[in-house]
Amino acid sequence: MKKIINNPDHVVSEMLEGFAKANPSVVYFPEAEVIARREKKAKVGLVSGGGSGHEPAHAGYVGEGMLDVAVAGNVFASPSADRVLKGIQEASSGKGVLLIIKNYSGDIMNFNLAKELAEMEGIEVDSVVVKDDVAVKDSTYSTGRRGIAGTVLVHKIAGAKAESGASLAEVKRVTEKTIANIRSMGMAMSPCILPGVGKPGFVLGENEIEIGMGIHGEPGVERTAPQSASALAETLLGKILADYDFRGSEVAVMVNGLGSTPLMELHILFNEVEKRLEPLGIKVRKALVGNFMTSLEMAGASVTLLKLDGELATLLAAPSAAPAFRA
Repeated sequence: MKKIINNPDHVVSEMLEGFAKANPSVVYFPEAEVIARREKKAKVGLVSGGGSGHEPAHAGYVGEGMLDVAVAGNVFASPSADRVLKGIQEASSGKGVLLIIKNYSGDIMNFNLAKELAEMEGIEVDSVVVKDDVAVKDSTYSTGRRGIAGTVLVHKIAGAKAESGASLAEVKRVTEKTIANIRSMGMAMSPCILPGVGKPGFVLGENEIEIGMGIHGEPGVERTAPQSASALAETLLGKILADYDFRGSEVAVMVNGLGSTPLMELHILFNEVEKRLEPLGIKVRKALVGNFMTSLEMAGASVTLLKLDGELATLLAAPSAAPAFRA
């Protein structure tokens, strides 16, 4: 195992400590592995998080115009309820707090438990669940669809709405609207190695890729021989477009790298995606290509489409000062 680390048991805390030092707009609470905005604003607070290993998610999206707090679990593991509770406390300014939860059983359980504990303290808390992955209906790690890279666009739009001074009910409404209009599909070309394990969590042969694999290495829908960018775009988009009718609409498109896929290849994949959307009357209003929600050093990519109306397009374009999403 070749990694730039010290002790595998300390990778999360040392990563977050370094992140906070590199980004003075945030503050790090080591007792709870929480990253929060340094300057708290009187508005609806937004809290998200999950297992580490998906950087820049989730700490990279803490900042003006996006999240107020990100709560980190251990690598690929949900943060505990007491960590999430600390996050809620730091995000609360008396205007209510919205939890943005990805659809994994551990996250659902711990975020909801923290919600109950916070409500006992008199904090108004509501929640939404992101489940944008069209690859599978059910998986080992979730009930229903998994939350993957589309979550970043949910953070952006919810953050812009909260920044505008909207009520908790209004922030939740627009967040749920975003979730309803977003779909993603991914694929993997190589596994990743968890620092505390030292070996790959799964094996792909030299001439194998997995279509629909999750961001923790959860099973996909099929293993195939390597495909061209053109064929991959056809495969991933085909599943997305079969699940939701984007025809005749404006969309945001995110082509997300899983950690070790070169930007060259991600832009080639985006080019193939865009060429297939235009004949369907689908106009790309916003394109994002890069590493937004990774899986350590896994090679692969995902494609996300978000259907935009005037409200969602305006919120997506609103300013953001989050370190990993400047707008």
